[in-house]
Amino acid sequence: MSNSKDDDLRREYDLTKLGPGVRRKYYKGYQDSTNVVVIDPDLHEEFPNAKAVNDAVREVLRNRQRAT
Repeated sequence: MSNSKDDDLRREYDLTKLGPGVRRKYYKGYQDSTNVVVIDPDLHEEFPNAKAVNDAVREVLRNRQRAT
C-alpha cells in the first residue's frame, strides 16, 4: 500500500481485503424510491430548492381541485 503524502487513507485500511466492487448494486432500489426532477435553468430563480417546487406543485393541485 502506498504511503505517499497525497494518500489520505490510514495505514490500517487494507484495500486488498475489500474485494471487487459491485456495479449498480443499489441502482434498482434507488430508482424505486427516488423521484428526481430537474427544472430548467430559467426556473431556478423562482424555485431555488425542493421546498419551493413542492409548495408550487401543491398550490397548482389545490387550484385544479377547486376548479373541478
